[in-house]
Amino acid sequence: MKPISKVEGRAYPWGAKNVDTDVIISAQWLKTISRRGLGKGAFESLRAQPGNIFDDPRYAGAPILIAGDNFGCGSSREHAAWALADMGIEAVLAPSFSDIFSGNAFKNGILTVTLPQPAIDRLIEVTKNHEIIVDLETMTVTSNLGDVFPFAIDAFRRQCLLQGLDEIGLTLSMESAIDDHEHMTAQDRPWLSAA
Repeated sequence: MKPISKVEGRAYPWGAKNVDTDVIISAQWLKTISRRGLGKGAFESLRAQPGNIFDDPRYAGAPILIAGDNFGCGSSREHAAWALADMGIEAVLAPSFSDIFSGNAFKNGILTVTLPQPAIDRLIEVTKNHEIIVDLETMTVTSNLGDVFPFAIDAFRRQCLLQGLDEIGLTLSMESAIDDHEHMTAQDRPWLSAA
């Protein structure tokens, strides 16, 4: 997982509420265990509509999505986070998230930022013409128009995202302690060790 300290650029100023994981990635895309290529299926039902925000050239390649309340509700499919990541989304801003989606996003290196509805409304207007910066180190979302919106994030999640540590990376960062424990166990309880 790549470290995140700042995500800056254009944002999809969407703001839709109660977007469930089936809207993010429909069931027909769940037949794969690969994370690659799922970005093509992200928001497929919305992209079928002419003039949709996700195919608007003004926001092409935007690393930030601004959504409405209860983003990621519905089923627990991790493919939703995979699809957003494959689409290039590094941060999602919303007034609230489904707990399961937020956990899946974190485990896949996507920063979920909870902001009050007035801040979301303002950012939707700002990002129609301007870039924004989501700064994980200072825990702020800012614009070049002078907007500054602080946000809170769990300290453990923040540290993992800043260091680019997913569950495997976190475990590997403790490799020497694990080796020490295994060595001590082999000496203290040899019957547990393979001969």
